[in-house]
Order: sequence, then structure tokens, then C-alpha cells
Amino acid sequence: METKKAVILLSGGIDSATVAAIAIKDGFDLHALIFSYGQRHHIEIESAKRLSRFFGIKGYRIIEIPTDIFKSALTNKAHAIQKNGKSSDREIPNTYVPARNIIFLSYALAYAESIGAESIFIGATAVDFSGYPDCRPEFFKAFQLIADVGTKSGISGERIRIETPLINLSKALIIQKGISLGVDYSLTHSCYDPGPDGLACGLCDSCRIRKRGFIEAGVPDPTIYQNR
Repeated sequence: METKKAVILLSGGIDSATVAAIAIKDGFDLHALIFSYGQRHHIEIESAKRLSRFFGIKGYRIIEIPTDIFKSALTNKAHAIQKNGKSSDREIPNTYVPARNIIFLSYALAYAESIGAESIFIGATAVDFSGYPDCRPEFFKAFQLIADVGTKSGISGERIRIETPLINLSKALIIQKGISLGVDYSLTHSCYDPGPDGLACGLCDSCRIRKRGFIEAGVPDPTIYQNR
């Protein structure tokens, strides 16, 4: 029987690691895309490479996106990363990268159609997240429509599915799911603003969500933080 192919967006974080484990359990042969888009550090790219090796993904592609097209604190060190939860629940934080998932999924869609993959996996969640508009179910529903009407595969009845198996899960449930599938979270990285030594800051939104997730999951957090 022919192996099912899927493209996965591998960021090096908890969510993409868990999604990789889910996809492999479901019988997919994964082809990973890792994006370098001017983020403040390359630690997450190294984490994504480690995860690729951990999961036995035969090959990955690193997509280099020009670093000067995004206005975001995540890509510009002149802007301070918001810490200690100082942004309101209704405010999109300054770490939002304009249209990031639209761009990433567009690359993934082109790659998936080119290699004959039937699915694209992305570790998005709309429960414990920073409020980015391109992490919501409405966005992925809209992008699925784009994939269906804007590709040869879509209009010929061989649609490429956008898979978001974590979309309604909390970080704690995601971690518990990953542990049950054997994910080694010590290989992952979440921090938006690590120090020169690579240690997570412990104060940015992503660190705070990560720490709370491990506590609520009842699982030891393997991360060493500069600030607990």
C-alpha cells in the first residue's frame, strides 16, 4: 500500500512537535518545512532540525524569507518583547508577524501539490495562544477554501487537507497528548526572547503559556528559564 504523504510546518515548539507525532501515528510520511524569516534568534530553527531527526523525517527544507518585510517585535530587536502579561486579552501583541501563517501555508500548499501530499499539518491552537488572528479556526477554514479552489488538486477532486488537530486543545492537553505519543519536549523551544546563552527568558507570552501548560498537565518542564 502506498504511504500517505504530508507536509508539516515544523517550528521547533511544543505544538509542532506534538502534531508531528500525531501525523506519524496516523501513518503519514512527513516532509518538513522550516522557516527562517528574520526571527530574533535561530534557536527555534535548530530545535526544528532536532525534532526532524528525532521523528526520523528523512528530509526537511529551510525556507528563507527576506528579513525586512515584516514589522514585528519578533523580527526587529529595536522593539521590546512584551513580558509579564502586560498586553490585554483583547490586544494583539507586538510579536504578531503580519500574515505569517498565510505565507507559510502558501509555501506548504505549493510543496504539497508538487510532491503529491494529501495533507498539510500545522500545530495551531486557538485555546492557549497569544491571540494572533491567523491561529483561529476561521482562518484555517478560509485557507482550506483557497486550497480547494486555487489549486489543480483542489479543482480535480484531490483536495489537500489543512490539518489542525490541536486547534481546540489547551497547552496542558497538548502536552499530555504528546507525552502519550513519546514526544521528547526537551528538544523543543518556545521563548520569543532567549538570552545569548539560549536560555528561555521565562517572562514572554510564549514562556508563560509553556510553563503553565506543563504545570496544568502535571508533567515536569524540561526547560531551563532565566526567570522562573
